[in-house]
Amino acid sequence: MAEKNTNGFWRTANLSEDEGFVSPYRFFSASDWEQFRADTPLTLTESEVKRLRSMNDPISLDEVQRIYLSVSRLLYSHVEAAQRLYEQRQNFLQFEGNKTPFIIGVAGPVAVGKSTTARILKELLARWPNSPKVDLITTDGFLKPNAQLMEEGIMDKKGFPESYDVAEVLRFLSSIKAGEPRVTAPSYSHFIYDVLPDQEIAVDRPDILIFEGINVLQSRDMPREGDSIPLVSDYFDFAIYIDADEKDIERWYINRFMELRDTAFRDAGSYFHRYSQGTKEEALEVANGLWTNINLVNLKENIQPTRPRADLVLRKGKDHLVERVALRKL
Repeated sequence: MAEKNTNGFWRTANLSEDEGFVSPYRFFSASDWEQFRADTPLTLTESEVKRLRSMNDPISLDEVQRIYLSVSRLLYSHVEAAQRLYEQRQNFLQFEGNKTPFIIGVAGPVAVGKSTTARILKELLARWPNSPKVDLITTDGFLKPNAQLMEEGIMDKKGFPESYDVAEVLRFLSSIKAGEPRVTAPSYSHFIYDVLPDQEIAVDRPDILIFEGINVLQSRDMPREGDSIPLVSDYFDFAIYIDADEKDIERWYINRFMELRDTAFRDAGSYFHRYSQGTKEEALEVANGLWTNINLVNLKENIQPTRPRADLVLRKGKDHLVERVALRKL
């Protein structure tokens, strides 16, 4: 169970109701969580897991068995329940139409393993017995182009809520929920660190859509005129937050930056090519500055406060593997 010397969210696992606090979550150790896998079959191979994981993410087939098969089983039960509810509502309204996609949001800070989690879940969900159509979209493509960020003077806020085209995100998700065919999302290149203006990703009526990004659970300021303001998470049927200690996230971020310095950044076409030209000490100083002045600020001000809005929180330990799980009570 959760330790007493960690942050407040996980300390709630140790509070009893007679202390006047009832948590909206149930907390589990990784070993307890593993038991919920039941008879869920393992449909991935070790080589597939290696292909799906991100740089410096040590997830293995054992971790898939230990954590993600239970997550897959849980999501399967939620999708089935949503489909039954849809059928009941159709009967109630005497309405005929196609069921809407089940949307799963995956949130969490940089370098914590959101992309790996999203890709693993996509593959597991698509291999259920009924072979649902599962698509994955990240929020990177919904970032404002660099030229616009510079014009607005917020290039150093890239990744903060104000750096996204929220209206475009809402248009995309509302179209998906409406069951429209071939809904397009903008594409993004981490190599050039910018939106690709002439490329887009088409999503055509999936059974399940996984929508992954650091700020997908972000709320918004209330308007003064009383206008309605939908949130991105209003379109989610289930939300997952990938969590870890700040110091561990910092270490993973800097290690990843330094590894990229020795690999992808060496390509002259890379946006970050200049960071591969100096000394290792200079690159390390840049990585620490990017973490302290941008990513840590974003984590504390915008990302971590959204964690309690998730239905499922996966807490990683120092080894980058999940050690605790929090599931919202029904």
